[in-house]
Amino acid sequence: MKVGHLAAAVALTLVACGVAANRASANKRTVEAYMDGFRATDRAKILSCLTDDVEWLIPGAFQVHGKAAFAEHIVDEGFSGNPEITVSRLVEENGVVVAEGSVRAHKTDGTTLDLVFCDVFEMQGGKIRRLTSYLMTK
Repeated sequence: MKVGHLAAAVALTLVACGVAANRASANKRTVEAYMDGFRATDRAKILSCLTDDVEWLIPGAFQVHGKAAFAEHIVDEGFSGNPEITVSRLVEENGVVVAEGSVRAHKTDGTTLDLVFCDVFEMQGGKIRRLTSYLMTK
């Protein structure tokens, strides 16, 4: 088989298996936009990714309902915004997107907080309806 034919066959196989570049689902693209919004502390971008009746739960820390309550926690007291977020895994099944990664949050006193996270996004109509964030210090 010639190299050109082999490359075409591989490309067709990747497309058929859903592995082709830029083939992320609408739900994954929403979660990626949400993460980008947090990285830039872009409140409008973050809130545009949410349903009006969004719920956010961080077990042991807080639970909020609605966009207004969610917005109050985009940058919590003592933090300066623009966290460094690295997503190491992003998977989706049955309308649920799971993001695993790490975050370095800068505090107003000049220190940082290093965390690992697993965020479980329950999606509705291409937006985040419920988010459960599991966090642990590194």
